[in-house]
Amino acid sequence: MEVGSTRTMLQCVVVTPEKIVLDTPVESVVLPLYDGELGILSGRAPLIGRLGPGELRTRHGNEVQRFFVDGGFAQVRSNVVTVLTPRALLATEIKKNEVEKALEPLPPGTVMTDAQRKARERARAQRRILEKKDSHGHS
Repeated sequence: MEVGSTRTMLQCVVVTPEKIVLDTPVESVVLPLYDGELGILSGRAPLIGRLGPGELRTRHGNEVQRFFVDGGFAQVRSNVVTVLTPRALLATEIKKNEVEKALEPLPPGTVMTDAQRKARERARAQRRILEKKDSHGHS
């Protein structure tokens, strides 16, 4: 019997209104909850959490997959992590020029709408993911 073959895996499922973005076994998941990151391993007690815009990471062996999720909800139950989000992108799909444009300074005296504020929050989360990728080279 191989070492590690008895390790219980998690099933990570990420769903948007358009498609199933991810449905794969993983060893761990890090969720961007509204109030901070939460790491999930197999055997985790059931949980429902509100997501903020940020980075969702999965790990399987040495392979790490990184995604931007735009808020939503996560449920952990019976070693299944289900993420329902309006939008999910692989980190490699984030367009740096779009992020930079969304974060351009506004003219003095501009009053931001809620939609503009949320768009800037998403862009800041995406920029953090891009900066992590740039500083690590490969993650």
